Amino acid sequence: MKRVAILQSNYIPWKGYFDLINMVDEFVLYDDMQYTKRDWRNRNKIKTPQGLKWLSIPVEVKGKYFQKISETKISEKDWGKKHWATISQNYSKAPYFKKYKDIFEELYLHNDEEYLSQINYKFIVAINDILGITTKIRWSSEFELIDGQTEKLLGICKDCNADVYISGPAAKDYFDEELAKKENIQVEWMDYSGYKEYEQLHPPFEHGVSILDLIFNEGRNAIKFMKSFN
Repeated sequence: MKRVAILQSNYIPWKGYFDLINMVDEFVLYDDMQYTKRDWRNRNKIKTPQGLKWLSIPVEVKGKYFQKISETKISEKDWGKKHWATISQNYSKAPYFKKYKDIFEELYLHNDEEYLSQINYKFIVAINDILGITTKIRWSSEFELIDGQTEKLLGICKDCNADVYISGPAAKDYFDEELAKKENIQVEWMDYSGYKEYEQLHPPFEHGVSILDLIFNEGRNAIKFMKSFN
């Protein structure tokens, strides 16, 4: 049974995103979708002594109302230095920060990509490597996309020879499961509930932060607090 998931790229996503990647044989970055402001594409949250803090990659959006995620460019070249300074300041005392410091410092300080999708991709690949996730990553641009929300997704699944399509629960609002049945593709819905808490700096505990929080606090033990490894 070949399993496939299709999702937009996110910036330093939370642990649930990586569980979804780890549950499938191929993960398709769906960056032919329209870029949406104030979303997870270019930002995520970390923990600080003052509470949750957003880290946002500045992107060019003025007058670009219909640009795709893959077409979205960075608007400030020094964003990486700023983000890394904030991350270092707030996680330097985390148990595993020193172990992974060099990996992320390199990504932040020497990342010369000008497109958001490519930046997100580099971080996702690096984090997959830390967690031991070996799922093949592909781009929606590799496929010939057809009209219709459900039809597009199923078309990608068919091109991947997928038997099972795993989706986040938000897609229930628009995804046509009857069409999937006609194409002999089984649909499974990701369940993001029931995560265990771990040792986290700056209580109270918060699940919905970047996976960097879990990695810096738990190291390789991070997978014990994820669902797809158990």
